[in-house]
Amino acid sequence: MRTIEQALGVRIAVTGTSIRISGGDAEQALAGKLLGELYELLKHGYSIYASDVEYGIRILRGDRNAELKDIFLDTVYVSAHKRVIAPKSIHQKLYIDAIRNHDIVFGIGPAGTGKTYLAMAMALAALMKNQVTRMVLCRPAVEAGEKLGFLPGDLAEKVNPYLRPLYDALHDMVDYDRARRMLERGTIEVAPLAFMRGRTLNDSFIILDEAQNTTTEQMKMFLTRLGYNSKAVITGDITQIDLPSGKLSGLKEARTVLANTPGIKFVYFDEHDVVRHRLVQAVIAAYEAFDNVGATTSDDAAASGNGSEKA
Repeated sequence: MRTIEQALGVRIAVTGTSIRISGGDAEQALAGKLLGELYELLKHGYSIYASDVEYGIRILRGDRNAELKDIFLDTVYVSAHKRVIAPKSIHQKLYIDAIRNHDIVFGIGPAGTGKTYLAMAMALAALMKNQVTRMVLCRPAVEAGEKLGFLPGDLAEKVNPYLRPLYDALHDMVDYDRARRMLERGTIEVAPLAFMRGRTLNDSFIILDEAQNTTTEQMKMFLTRLGYNSKAVITGDITQIDLPSGKLSGLKEARTVLANTPGIKFVYFDEHDVVRHRLVQAVIAAYEAFDNVGATTSDDAAASGNGSEKA
């Protein structure tokens, strides 16, 4: 109740089994709709957390006709810690539906929107249901804006830092011992993108993470690895490209090349889909606003500076 009051600027009074909402007409209607939707979730046995209330507000602000139970109750996977993994936004729901219905899906959007996490949950669910025989996770080994220099150790130790985020997500869903056994047997494979060349992956669920850092050649190579009874999910954030200057991102190019290809689906996320700390959403929105006005502001400042020098 307090979360709704603070977010929508309304007052909620509870008397017995009755609720009275006061405030602006639009806010009253939204609060009433939200409470009704949350009550439906409770009737289905769903445990509501404060974050779910915040996600519900975002969803209904974007679409007053949305049904929260259709989104929150669409269980993708139950983690080792008995935590239910399910979509938390309309775009996330579209994303998992796209993965169910298409063999190649691109998830494009900012950090924290669940692109890779949901794809991994879908892959594990397919693996547990024996819909595929292995799960392959890969990403390009590109440094994020800083040179790490020489890394000691054998090849596996050198590439491991680049793959650490995938291991972290995996261990969040599967207990450590089970994950280790699956990795040892090759049921789950985590590898840099370069290791995919020359392979044909049948009966597999393949995820390419950080795809904005692929080159054109790498993206084409990855997409042509797909074998029979396999799915591929490609995720990336085109605002965080770490390729050398002058190198075209394979993900950005794929949006144009494959936009109208039957069987391939593109799903786009924005800051409203962020499921990390609430400030992550604010950071993304602030940077987007800065990018939109930054060039104009810089030009105005330069013009002002030139004028002062002439004077």
